[in-house]
Amino acid sequence: QVQLVESGGDLVQPGGSLRLSCAASGRIVFSTFAIAWYRQAPGKQRELVASITSGGSTTNYADSVKGRFAISRDNSKNTVYLQMNSLKPEDTAVYYCNRAYGTFWNWGQGTQVTVSS
Repeated sequence: QVQLVESGGDLVQPGGSLRLSCAASGRIVFSTFAIAWYRQAPGKQRELVASITSGGSTTNYADSVKGRFAISRDNSKNTVYLQMNSLKPEDTAVYYCNRAYGTFWNWGQGTQVTVSS
């Protein structure tokens, strides 16, 4: 059983920054999995925001966040990060992490990001 705990969400003004963290625990070799950040806004489907390969050498981003968000990981801490800059109101959502490919692990509780003045 894998547990995912997301944190770092907050209320922030447009143009602001946040850094989200995703900590994984359980009987897994975290460093062998590609991981992604997803988000779900009210009334919308969950969408993939950014992904990172197991070793961290390759990252991919949704067009809506390219140039503003950066995903990274520290496999020694079983943790993936999402640095979010130049935040916009349309970035408001609950953010989750999970596998980038294959069968999802159980979803964590997510972390709420609200961008509003």
